Amino acid sequence: MYQRYIFLGHHWDNGSLLVLTASTGLFQSHITTKTAHTSSQVSDHEQKQKDSPRSLTMSGHVGFESLPDQLVNRSIQQGFCFNILCVGETGIGKSTLIDTLFNTNFEDHESSHFYPHVRLKAQTYELQESNVRLKLTIVNTVGFGDQINKEESYQPIVDYIDAQFEAYLQEELKIKRSLFNYHDSRVHVCLYFISPTGHSLKTLDLLTMKSLDSKVNIIPVIAKADAISKTELQKFKIKLMSELVSNGVQIYQFPTDDETIAKINASMNGHLPFAVVGSMDEVKVGNKMVKARQYPWGVVQVENENHCDFVKLREMLICTNMEDLRDQTHTRHYELYRRRKLEEMGFMDVGPENQPLSLQETYEAKRHEFYGERQRKEEEMKQLFVQRVKEKEAILKEAERELQAKFEHLKRVHQEEKLRLEEKRRLLEEEIMAFSKKKATSEIYQNQTFMTPGSNLRKDKDRKNSNFM
Repeated sequence: MYQRYIFLGHHWDNGSLLVLTASTGLFQSHITTKTAHTSSQVSDHEQKQKDSPRSLTMSGHVGFESLPDQLVNRSIQQGFCFNILCVGETGIGKSTLIDTLFNTNFEDHESSHFYPHVRLKAQTYELQESNVRLKLTIVNTVGFGDQINKEESYQPIVDYIDAQFEAYLQEELKIKRSLFNYHDSRVHVCLYFISPTGHSLKTLDLLTMKSLDSKVNIIPVIAKADAISKTELQKFKIKLMSELVSNGVQIYQFPTDDETIAKINASMNGHLPFAVVGSMDEVKVGNKMVKARQYPWGVVQVENENHCDFVKLREMLICTNMEDLRDQTHTRHYELYRRRKLEEMGFMDVGPENQPLSLQETYEAKRHEFYGERQRKEEEMKQLFVQRVKEKEAILKEAERELQAKFEHLKRVHQEEKLRLEEKRRLLEEEIMAFSKKKATSEIYQNQTFMTPGSNLRKDKDRKNSNFM
């Protein structure tokens, strides 16, 4: 009996041993009788084979041992990127230390102490050592700690880190991604510069590191360590670490899981925070020129481990743990940000009954939820619209009634005024008629008076003559 399968190897199926024949590519089934106990053993055997792959011995050379070399060659061709965030007060020596770390001059201009707000300035440089290319981004906090009110001084730093995580997440969520050529701007390490006061951490330092420890790898460094004595410096280190632990600030710990670097990393963890001195000036000490700071009382050599921890910082940051810092940024800090953002968007790995959920199921559930929410909001908006329309109609009707009442009132007043005017007009016309009549009578009387003046004069003359005689 022959059956066709899409996998190779041998497999127990319903008590039958399936064997692959090389000539036909078919499995020949040798059916044997099994008891219920044997079936249970076969099921356990299947589960074990599924959980753990079998180890086989090859009889000759294959060639996949060159995979590490292929990976190295591809990485060298692609190049590397590393992003450093420098947090510290203006003038504490951030730019000088970065120049000294990478043995070059990044030509960063001096910053003023009078900025009203904290702003972050990122500059990217291309460096090459032998055949390895490094795209280095230096992010400087301009104006940090210079304001009178320092309450929100750390917030722009948190926003900048989150913005870089969000940019990478949006690139990941694209349908057509280009992560191979994408410039990763996520901050891989934060060098936090602490003033060499010799006393304790400032409140601003504690608040800032507490806000950043879940978002970036923090390596605290004591800047300008040549400002205090060795005894004071050692006490200051102990005091700083005690305050960080008591306040729950998680700083970056050099990994000890790799046997090749476990011993040195464990030793370097005991030297945190590093007390550093930076300088690009060269001073002649003996027969050679060394990077140092010249003082009237002597010379502080930057690369002398008896003078400062600069060499320890460079070895741990660049030579030994640069890749681990990049890996921790991606697997720990970015994954935490990504998980929180996706959970805010409603995506989950398990359902209400702790059953695994696929992305499609989560999407469909969220889609239905959004659809229901939209329907509910639409219904609420419709009801609100109807209510507002009714209220507006009632207001308009009330205004219409008021206008109608006002119109009727004005109409009545107009009618009454019209009647009064008509009455006045009638009276005036009667007065005019009476006046016309009087005028006509007066004119007639005047005419009669003008017609009889001669006869009266004659009578008067006759009367006078009779009296004279």
